[in-house]
Amino acid sequence: MIKIAVMGFGTVGSGVVEVLAGNAEHIARNAGSGIEVKYILDTRDFPDSPYQHMLTHDFSDIENDAEVQVVVEAMGGVGAAYEFTRRCLAAGKSVVTSNKELVATRGQELLSIAQSKNVNYLFEASVGGGIPIIRPITQCLAANEITQIYGILNGTTNYILTQMIRNGSSFEDALRSAQSKGYAELNPAADIEGHDACRKICILSDLCFGKNVDPACVSTEGITGIHSEDVVLAGKGGYVIKLLGRALRREDGRIHAYVAPHLLSESSLLAGVDGVMNGIVVNGNALGEAMFYGAGAGKFPTASAVVADVIDAAKHLNARKPLGWDEAEEDYVAPTEELVSRWYIRAQATEAELKALYGDVTVLEGAAEGECAVITAPISGKLQQEKAEKLTVFAAMRIMD
Repeated sequence: MIKIAVMGFGTVGSGVVEVLAGNAEHIARNAGSGIEVKYILDTRDFPDSPYQHMLTHDFSDIENDAEVQVVVEAMGGVGAAYEFTRRCLAAGKSVVTSNKELVATRGQELLSIAQSKNVNYLFEASVGGGIPIIRPITQCLAANEITQIYGILNGTTNYILTQMIRNGSSFEDALRSAQSKGYAELNPAADIEGHDACRKICILSDLCFGKNVDPACVSTEGITGIHSEDVVLAGKGGYVIKLLGRALRREDGRIHAYVAPHLLSESSLLAGVDGVMNGIVVNGNALGEAMFYGAGAGKFPTASAVVADVIDAAKHLNARKPLGWDEAEEDYVAPTEELVSRWYIRAQATEAELKALYGDVTVLEGAAEGECAVITAPISGKLQQEKAEKLTVFAAMRIMD
């Protein structure tokens, strides 16, 4: 019997305990041994929980117990979660987490400690929730040189945009709907401003391209500037608007990594990923293009991915899985302004003025009086900004070709 501890008994932590209990026989068969939760660490009491007897308020109970070989970190944040994870790894215990912020900002350090102690630090649930993506990248696609990875990485923003596209909702109404259904927090900033997607694309970049990407180096734009007019105009042109996290390798070995709203063709792989679902597309030089789709968040989808890592850690108690990345050199992340794309522009201008400024453009019919919306030819972000400074621009978004 393998003993584990769960740190944090919120949505994910409680889901992990319930999945381990409910699927115990199946999990034991896959792990080669039974897995038993010995401790649940939380600052709160849960007198009505059937797992109350496992509860501890003292981290040292876990840290100093040699029987505990695997620890699930479900606390969130980078304060106590970082400190407790570091100490568990240093004590020779494998750690499993869904904490995207911790992996994105401290993952390289924690993986280094895990390597020195011959234990594992696993984080499948940190990017796609219940979507398997880290194992496919590091194992199934290991024969490929990955050239690009991008996707819808945040269910909250995807739900909001879906409401705007399908129901004609305003951003404010769609956000309120997301909050009423529990898809968005009372303070939704991490989602709607793109920070959650930023952390996830950093982790994916680290794994795909082998070097650390600091979230502070990633240009991040959320969906707060998207208006109903843009959704309608995009639809008339055969596009939908989605918030994407994207990372791609350049010929010089550097990468572009950023988060921003994009226009996608209605025929593209991700265009039909609606509601709170997530979708991630990987381009490999041998595979071509593959998409991973599913629930990107939620109690049991996330717990499913965490428990899969627990099983993996249990099967590798005496062997470390090769997982990690190198430190990046200065300027590894190239400025997004250098990336060339077609652009959607909506501005206070005439068709003639936009054609004079941007050259070959496709005009989208239906813009408000005194406005014009166009799709440009491919230009760099820097050149687009320079041209936009000569106009009153209401919206500017890249086209994902």
